[in-house]
Amino acid sequence: MSIFVNKVVDEWGTSYSLTGAGYGALIGAILFLLILACYLTGEKRIQTKPLVFAAVAMALGMITSFLKLFEAPMGGSVTLFSMLFICCIGYWYGLRTGLITGFAYGLLQLISDPYIISLPQMITDYLLAFGALGLSGLFSNKKNGLIKGYIAGVLGRYLFAFLSGLIFFASYAKGTGMSAPLYSLAYNGSYLGCEAAMTLIVLAIPAVNKAFVRVKQMAIA
Repeated sequence: MSIFVNKVVDEWGTSYSLTGAGYGALIGAILFLLILACYLTGEKRIQTKPLVFAAVAMALGMITSFLKLFEAPMGGSVTLFSMLFICCIGYWYGLRTGLITGFAYGLLQLISDPYIISLPQMITDYLLAFGALGLSGLFSNKKNGLIKGYIAGVLGRYLFAFLSGLIFFASYAKGTGMSAPLYSLAYNGSYLGCEAAMTLIVLAIPAVNKAFVRVKQMAIA
């Protein structure tokens, strides 16, 4: 279809796969967004430490995203705290850096496990949903900022996952006895809510919370 994607038609309908040029373009976009995010940390020049910490957090997020405790049949899974690592970036460096790095992480997810039926669906499921994890930056300087920020980030991702289910995958609700909005709320809430609950329980442990505060001090020192 283009130099970036190939059209795929199967029993599930029409979707698109990335070409080599498509993967290359996404890798370039990820590097650009990471550098831009570090530039927006408030410093007048790009510093190495924010770039390293953001890259490490993204790497940990990717690794743990493959450690799936449960995988839903139509996409989505409960992972080993993968969303937490991306929310940490906003917690460390603020809203702008968190959002842009979240967008970069969404592109990384698109490279590792792409499912594309249209450009709006791709933007919603990958850029916006994972980018919303950067909303954790709203509470960067607040008491219990990581916990509050994590909740904000997960709710942001949940919003876009719900919209994607409602707009692009409403047909999956047929035969479930639920309306499309209710089905999308329940389906996406099942795996996101489960992972969020597990993560918040761990973060509520005083020693764990103090450890993350210490890591933040190292990240911004």
